[in-house]
Amino acid sequence: MNALPPVLETELAELLGDAWRTDPAERLTYAYDNSRREALPDAVALPTDAAQVLALVRTCRRHRVPVVARGRGTNTTGAAVPVAGGVAVSFERMNRILQIRPGDRCAVVEPGVLNGDLQAALRAHGLFWPPDPTSAGYCTIGGNLACNAGGPRAVKYGASRDNVLALTAVSGGGELIRCGSATTKGSTGYDLQRLLVGSEGTLALIVEATLRLVPLPPERRAVRAIYRDVASAAQAVARLMAQPVTPSMLEFMDHHAVRLARDVGGARLPADAGALLMIEADGDADTLPAALAALIRAAGGDGLVSLDAAEDETARAALWAARKALSPALRTLAPGKINEDVVVPVSRIPDLVEGVQRLADEFALPIVCFGHAGNGNLHVNLMYDPADDDQRARAQAAMARVFALAVALGGTLSGEHGIGLAKREFMPQAIDAPTLALMRAIKAQFDPDGILNPGKLLPP
Repeated sequence: MNALPPVLETELAELLGDAWRTDPAERLTYAYDNSRREALPDAVALPTDAAQVLALVRTCRRHRVPVVARGRGTNTTGAAVPVAGGVAVSFERMNRILQIRPGDRCAVVEPGVLNGDLQAALRAHGLFWPPDPTSAGYCTIGGNLACNAGGPRAVKYGASRDNVLALTAVSGGGELIRCGSATTKGSTGYDLQRLLVGSEGTLALIVEATLRLVPLPPERRAVRAIYRDVASAAQAVARLMAQPVTPSMLEFMDHHAVRLARDVGGARLPADAGALLMIEADGDADTLPAALAALIRAAGGDGLVSLDAAEDETARAALWAARKALSPALRTLAPGKINEDVVVPVSRIPDLVEGVQRLADEFALPIVCFGHAGNGNLHVNLMYDPADDDQRARAQAAMARVFALAVALGGTLSGEHGIGLAKREFMPQAIDAPTLALMRAIKAQFDPDGILNPGKLLPP
């Protein structure tokens, strides 16, 4: 049964018209995200402008009704699941690219714009927005900002937080706030736009974003380096990141990932491959050869089994085939997967992978590691059968130990997926009590009645 106060239903139905949905089938569509968690909202709102969002939040605050923002639900941590009911606010109708300003290298967009659609529009201007998560074709800019999404290009160009200039948002207190400016330099008060990025809709609902753009590199070249073991690959990562040329991508696959890509995915990889690095450089025709040569020199050294360089785009795509074959191949190990993205200092990658494999042996479950080596951000994929109660319990216990391992190695719980529900209880391991108290105080300032995405990010 719908638990909303009748007066709130009347007000929001008048405000939103057919963009106010209470039918159970409609509500179910917005009850889950890519974490496979599910909780039914009491209603769904599809606002079309900032004024509607402002009025909606003010109305919900008066009645103490939760408000949960969502993009396309690609998040894997349960951050968009309305666990406390209330109103799920989908920004799918706020999907306009308001401005593209090549001279200022910025774009102004609404939160429902798809990352892929923005990139397509920018391409005509010779520009791009650096965040490129796996779901770029169908995730939204608002969702990218909410979770500080990154992707392979983050090693050179930064994640979402590094590529936002200004935000307009509606706080939980029902105020329209404007943070930052459309300039790449500024020193005027607190850096609130960067605070909102990664806050998972717990502080404010973003209704407009001014994004920092980067010129598209004229050319890209890829190198695939195969090593006898993880330690050799990790030492190569350290060398690659220590020399002056920053790779535009630096991706890692452990020996389990390499075996899957070869034996199941059909990628052409040698039998003695113990780890793999995918390295890319970008730039113009004059500087790219020297940059690529520097990366190849750094990738060499003890433990290198083979190194293949792509001379053109076709060869580049062929080298990336091993990485693209991995995700489908994972499904052959088990029907269920816990995919968490812990991050450690680059020098501790061998310790992380070694520790994870010890946990795989201890809990008798396959665990596969791959990800963004240049940032120390690895995706730990724990495979299990959700229908098997014992496997499910072992999987949860193993992942808790993975989080503890990452923190012990000087890392933290997430590099780009965020916290949501999945990692909330582990926050005290990564953040000390005084800092958590300060975070709660910030939350209370932005959202005095606690209506924005309750139950997420901060532990009780």
